[in-house]
Amino acid sequence: MIVLKEGLEKTGRFNIVSKDDGVPLVAFSLKDNSRHNEFEVADYLRRYGWIVPAYTMPPDAQNLTVLRVVIREDFSRTLAERLVSDIEKVLHELDTLPARIIAKQAIEEAHQNVTVVTKKTAIETQREITAAWRKFVMEKKKTNGVC
Repeated sequence: MIVLKEGLEKTGRFNIVSKDDGVPLVAFSLKDNSRHNEFEVADYLRRYGWIVPAYTMPPDAQNLTVLRVVIREDFSRTLAERLVSDIEKVLHELDTLPARIIAKQAIEEAHQNVTVVTKKTAIETQREITAAWRKFVMEKKKTNGVC
């Protein structure tokens, strides 16, 4: 637990919000989540095989989001060091991406510029073909027998 806390503190990117005594866990939050948030960190950590959930706090502190690591008996120093290393990789990956607000705006603009094509059902296609065929036949009848 100490190795994990110290490793997170060394990154300079997290606040440790859990207490040292009591439940064996480390809860931490980003010092600056203006570009990316704890949910993005949790999502990217899954790519490395880690399940580190992100939570918003209860109503009296709902503006705080934390990541939580529960320390089991078999959680070794090596695992703690690997987790810190993977968290640093995730932070580096997120730093190379555009901020979530900018990305969200880009996605919204892209959706506004996309023409939506809906697939017709079989019955709609059949009706359309029938209507076109009737129109064609009716136009042919008008030209026959005209002097």
